[in-house]
Amino acid sequence: MIDALLRAAGELPPASTQQAVGYPSLFLLVALGALVPVVPTGAIVSSAAVVAFHQAAPFTLFFVFLVSASAALLGDVALYWLGQRGVRSKNGSRWLAVLRGRAAPDRLAQAQEKLAGHQVSVLVLSRLVPAGRIPVMLACLLAGLPLRRFVRGDVPACLAWAATYGLIGILGGSLFPEPWQGVLAAVALTVLISLAPALWRRVRGSGRRGDRSGSEHA
Repeated sequence: MIDALLRAAGELPPASTQQAVGYPSLFLLVALGALVPVVPTGAIVSSAAVVAFHQAAPFTLFFVFLVSASAALLGDVALYWLGQRGVRSKNGSRWLAVLRGRAAPDRLAQAQEKLAGHQVSVLVLSRLVPAGRIPVMLACLLAGLPLRRFVRGDVPACLAWAATYGLIGILGGSLFPEPWQGVLAAVALTVLISLAPALWRRVRGSGRRGDRSGSEHA
């Protein structure tokens, strides 16, 4: 992320440094963000795509897509494997506790209900819907889904996720003449996307409380 911003500002040498430092940094940040769900990986991928778009170098965007998808898959598999160890252990584990703590009960129940007949599609959607990955992953763990089957469903999910945020970066890069402007636009859009579900739930909750209060006074 840092090297992408510096490259966008013109403070890094062109292709050689970006390839030598940018791709490994992108891989590590996305993998870490998948393993520890507090790093804004979507914004990182979109920013990298903006820089790649303005470079106009052959295959640069494809490498951003490939590195992002691979890193996301590695992080997901590592987190799922750690969660499996917690499920099998009598005392659980810290990683399983983290997953439980980040999965709202209603989201977990919805994920468990949908997982039964649509495993692959649910995994793909969980990667695209903000805050949807952890509840679905926890549902898979509690259902005893083997790691191999999880990986089969997670591969298209990570590919779709990387393509989506890469396209956001391309959009930001195409709308603004300067790379740093596209990076800011892409980051703002990814933050807005991540906050949208929480804002929607708050609006729905306020509407329901207003309806109940109106019916009580009627």
